[in-house]
Amino acid sequence: MFFDPQPHTARGVSYDTVIRGIRRAQMEAETWLGIHSQLIMCFLRDWSAEFAMSTLLQSLPYKEWIIGVGLDSDEKNNPPLKFAKVFQRARAEGYLLTMHCDVNQQDSVNHIWQVVRDIGVNRIDHGVNAIEDKNLCDEIKRRSLALTICPISNGYVVDGSKSEVIAAMLQAGMRVTVNSDDPAYFPGYMNENLIRVQEEVDLGKAGIVQLAENAFESAWLPRATKDRYIAKLKAYAG
Repeated sequence: MFFDPQPHTARGVSYDTVIRGIRRAQMEAETWLGIHSQLIMCFLRDWSAEFAMSTLLQSLPYKEWIIGVGLDSDEKNNPPLKFAKVFQRARAEGYLLTMHCDVNQQDSVNHIWQVVRDIGVNRIDHGVNAIEDKNLCDEIKRRSLALTICPISNGYVVDGSKSEVIAAMLQAGMRVTVNSDDPAYFPGYMNENLIRVQEEVDLGKAGIVQLAENAFESAWLPRATKDRYIAKLKAYAG
């Protein structure tokens, strides 16, 4: 689960207040609903790298509650390399790394190369435009990096869901996954996104099962937990 502390701390709310409020909601969701979640703290890329570093440092007393860091918001003129030192420090502190590479952005393919080669992320959020560069796709595959593609939200940003890209990445053996993005903003949860893809490109049962397995493989969970979920998936799928 992503959270962006900067809009709150920028207006005077303490980091402690932000993180404790979210942590309390996590614990209540697990107790009352059986929903387990992990936090990824995101930096706003259209704000300064210095503010991002300050936010990272504020997070350190609470890092047992945060599994990784990410980068989101307006990508134009805000390449991944702008935050290279922030993510280098985050890795040194034990955080896992991801970055948004939104669909059809300015210099999209080069930004994805930066994320892969220069930042060294553990996952790529979105990343649709990687399909335009075979060498980039091969490198993503070699590193076993997951791509979290969000069909319904794609349709609000560009002309179409990019389901055909999901099918092509799946065919190429890439660790592509289907996700809901922000279901409170884009009308569609996980099932609706999977249905959208299936209706548009008909991956068949095997393709849908592979997307689900990819999601478990790429989740930041212990190996034994992944194996348990994948076993349940395969038993259900028959």
